[in-house]
Amino acid sequence: METFIGTLDDFAGFLTREQAVIVYFSTDECQVCKVLKPKIVELICGSFPEMKLLYVPMNSNPEIAGQYRIFAVPTIVVYFEGREFMRKSRSFGLDELKNEISRPYKLMFS
Repeated sequence: METFIGTLDDFAGFLTREQAVIVYFSTDECQVCKVLKPKIVELICGSFPEMKLLYVPMNSNPEIAGQYRIFAVPTIVVYFEGREFMRKSRSFGLDELKNEISRPYKLMFS
């Protein structure tokens, strides 16, 4: 379910190959990120099984964070067909995230 990316080219290629991707940006120091990550994994597995989860640790991938303008953690970016659909940073709720993803996900995979 969860994929780790090492380079900027790998990241861009992954976004173009997959129909629906949720990208989770975090740092090693972020305690909120560590608590939130398993909840995001559970949400995606349970509600959006066709969606791919991509984990980007910003400590080891600063060029990806910089290129995609990620300045705060945790940040979640949702892509449908290679285009950014939504971005959430710092404080957001799982229900809010689920509600915003549901409609385009159902249109794409139903």
